[in-house]
Amino acid sequence: MRAATFITFLTVSPVYAGEIVAFTATDFDGADIVIVGEIHDDPTHHQVQADIIALLDPTAIVFEMLTSDQAMQITSDTINSLDLGDLLEWEANGWPEFDMYAPIFAAAENAKIIGAAPSPEMAAQARDDILAAFTDQRFGLHIPLDEDEQRTREQGMQDGHCGALPAKMLPWFVDQQRFRDAVFARAALEAFETFGGPVVVITGNGHARTDWGMPVYLNAASPDTHVLSIGQITAPSDSSPYDLWRVTPPIDRPDPCAAFE
Repeated sequence: MRAATFITFLTVSPVYAGEIVAFTATDFDGADIVIVGEIHDDPTHHQVQADIIALLDPTAIVFEMLTSDQAMQITSDTINSLDLGDLLEWEANGWPEFDMYAPIFAAAENAKIIGAAPSPEMAAQARDDILAAFTDQRFGLHIPLDEDEQRTREQGMQDGHCGALPAKMLPWFVDQQRFRDAVFARAALEAFETFGGPVVVITGNGHARTDWGMPVYLNAASPDTHVLSIGQITAPSDSSPYDLWRVTPPIDRPDPCAAFE
């Protein structure tokens, strides 16, 4: 499977794109890095991620949610521990309850676990200057966005925060998202270069987007690396910013904007 060439992903614009209901091994043929998006608090999304890992048997799994120091705590002795969430301080770091993610770790026994999140020191530096924190120009973070994309992304940040952000802060929020995309992309590429493929990335849907997420930075740094992006969304669409996507019913959750009323 790792030597197959069914799908070719050499550009950010997907060569193969469409909605999918159930995944089979041929959906991943030719992919070196598979980015599997999620809505963080949807347990069905995490079960699908676990199923993909079981199907692919990846060499490494890259987690948005973990720093490298946290990932080092995951060993053959701890990965199946009932206390793994506490060991990683998962919920204390702001992620939904660990039980949702437990199936992913249960399926990951044969893979190297990689923490992609920036260290606290790097994240603090990025809050002041993303280019000082991330100096690897292969990934193109230093290249400014064009005006249309900048405007679109700022509006998306505002909408995602219930219209509550000061306008002057919007460029900063966009920069922080771009910084994390580049950091995650570098971690995924280093995993692929070290362990071979396929590498699976567990991350939010926003980072999986082919138009401005991790795939953009991976393509800049290594255009011959074949990247497959999968989104898990809650509204049907004729086109989505992913190579493949699945549509799931929205889960019941409180209105996130109620706190701003």
